Amino acid sequence: MASNQTQNPDPKFPLAVAAPAPQTTLDLELNQEFDYSKRSQWLRAAVLGANDGLVSTASLMMGVGAVKQDIKAMILTGFAGLVAGACSMAIGEFVSVYSQLDIELAQIQRDKKRAAAGVAEESSEDRESLPNPVQAAAASALAFSVGAMVPLLAASFIREYRVRIAAVVAAVSVALVVFGWLGAALGRAPVVRSSARVLVGGWLAMAVTFGLTKLIGSRGL
Repeated sequence: MASNQTQNPDPKFPLAVAAPAPQTTLDLELNQEFDYSKRSQWLRAAVLGANDGLVSTASLMMGVGAVKQDIKAMILTGFAGLVAGACSMAIGEFVSVYSQLDIELAQIQRDKKRAAAGVAEESSEDRESLPNPVQAAAASALAFSVGAMVPLLAASFIREYRVRIAAVVAAVSVALVVFGWLGAALGRAPVVRSSARVLVGGWLAMAVTFGLTKLIGSRGL
């Protein structure tokens, strides 16, 4: 009786087992794109936080420098802006992400009630992707502090008033271009246009703060 199964004519050379189909180039690109998009969200948030710390602290220091030429007053103002801004960013991010966490946990509970099969596996995967409020708050505060340190370091060791102001503007300008380039690269936007927009925005913030503070200080208010 003949067998319906395929027989190997030569036992010395076993039949090759079909290997699983390798991933195509498109599949690899899609996986890499997904991972990149998840990382880029955190990186862009960090760049924006650092840019916020840079511009706000530099503007505060320029505003105080418009009416007080003392280096101590300028440094203390910048340090106070760093601490206050980092705390504000951390608390705001913590509250925002914690609210998002509550919403996602409530959605998971609703999904558990709807489906009885595969609940444990789905729940564990969802919990792995849940946002972490503490991590988000720490990252936001750290990014703000990194940006705020640029004008502080630029002004810390220069006694001469005009040179100190010029050093702060120069250091902040370089940092603005770098942050604008990073934001554009992560968002896949035109680099030159994005960097110029961030640079002009930072200059405008410092100029407005300097000018208004100088005007109010000259009137003796």
